[in-house]
Amino acid sequence: MARVVRRRRIAAPVSALWAVIADPYHLPRWWPNTQRVENVREGGSAGESWTQVLGTRGGRGIRADYRCIEQNEGERYVFEQTVEGTPFEKFVRRARTEIDLSPRNGDTEVTMALDRQLRGLSRLGSPMMRRAIGRTLNEALDGLETVATGAEG
Repeated sequence: MARVVRRRRIAAPVSALWAVIADPYHLPRWWPNTQRVENVREGGSAGESWTQVLGTRGGRGIRADYRCIEQNEGERYVFEQTVEGTPFEKFVRRARTEIDLSPRNGDTEVTMALDRQLRGLSRLGSPMMRRAIGRTLNEALDGLETVATGAEG
């Protein structure tokens, strides 16, 4: 299993970050390689689902389906990739992202964890997967900070 955690203090209130994190349509603004989000379906406090189109180096789009599995407004947002019945099922058992927010004197401490459980021979690539996950989380925190502090161009 590859679980990687990154933390950052962002100079924005929890409410500004929550507005971005809890709305899947904002993912292209802050989540790495996201070209667009489609098919957002409301599902109450947990259960919202969406399709994220991720760009590849070759310019193609890869579609991945996600659903929110836990949400505590202003504090915690957890979403998981749907892998069963998709091409990802061959090498990923589970892909889960957890985002926790804690207010700190007007700023917000953001903790992001990405947990990927690999399947079969893919498990041998776990050290490389950890590095890639770390880069993804760092880029996601960079993007979130840019959007939440109004520094986008």
